Amino acid sequence: MLKKNVLVLFGGCSTEHEVSKVSAYTVMANISEEKYNVIPVYITREGKWLLYDGAVDNLRNVPWEKFGTAVVLSPDRVNRGLLRIVGDKVKYVPVDVVFPVLHGKNGEDGSLQGLLELGGLPYVGCGVLSSAICMDKTFTKIIAQNLGLKQADYIVLNMWDEASVKAGLRKMRKIGYPCFVKPASTGSSVGISKANDKKELLAAIDTAKTYDDKVIIERGIVGRELECSVLGWRGDVSVSVVGEVIAAGEFYDYSSKYDSDDSKTIFPADLPEEISEEISSQSIRMFNAVDGRGLARVDFFWEETSGSVIFNEINTMPGFTSISMYPKLWQASSIGLPDLIDRLIEIALR
Repeated sequence: MLKKNVLVLFGGCSTEHEVSKVSAYTVMANISEEKYNVIPVYITREGKWLLYDGAVDNLRNVPWEKFGTAVVLSPDRVNRGLLRIVGDKVKYVPVDVVFPVLHGKNGEDGSLQGLLELGGLPYVGCGVLSSAICMDKTFTKIIAQNLGLKQADYIVLNMWDEASVKAGLRKMRKIGYPCFVKPASTGSSVGISKANDKKELLAAIDTAKTYDDKVIIERGIVGRELECSVLGWRGDVSVSVVGEVIAAGEFYDYSSKYDSDDSKTIFPADLPEEISEEISSQSIRMFNAVDGRGLARVDFFWEETSGSVIFNEINTMPGFTSISMYPKLWQASSIGLPDLIDRLIEIALR
């Protein structure tokens, strides 16, 4: 069988650069060597693309900026692949499919997906429109509202418009405290803060606006944090078991996810059957509504006092680190990492 050339992109210019690197190592360590040739390309924080020719096992120790070879993506849809640049010579590197293990802006927000579409390259994950919609939480909320999914009360502050900010803050009586303040377009809980009073609220807004000029304030939900993984495309979509996150801190922020050993995950979550079924159903509905493809992780709260399932967000390129929920949920559903990666590539090649 002729092997497919899989370009694995990672790193990138977003605040989730380091998470992307760890996710990529996991993907490359679990990809089938019998089916695929891996082409690892690291994107520096400055945006330079570097190709690595050595063994994948050595990736963690590679000083990329010194030893990677400069490459660019060819926009030629007939000869699809990379152009490797060595001195004044350019060599063509053919690519069959791309696995963009990139999180955050310039990775899962539709911009990279547009570049790959221009070059005629199949790729793992959601397309341009769905990636862009799900990256910006304000547009995700509009779709969830149209589906009739319950959400936390929220307001949006356009930080470039002083009148908008003042008008939004006047609505805080509806939101109340505690509340959560989020940049509209980040992942891995980057830039998110919990505010218990006005002083903390203003500080949280200052933090959030350093990452995005659009800021969301949400009512704090007292409930269990639940997540569900989705796999498939157009009529052939599966969901994993529902998992639960028990955060080490006040909420599941960046530090609780990646710096603490005290956060816990439970697979499957101990839930009434009807709640698990509702979360599974809403996950598929949301995935289809945004025209999802390949993969997504959908996050919810279950408010036990009211019995309500509350939609939180959808992530179109969830992490693949050792503690990431997306692959863990599938492992708990009897799909191991190698098989999961294989299925994602197969969907991309369709």
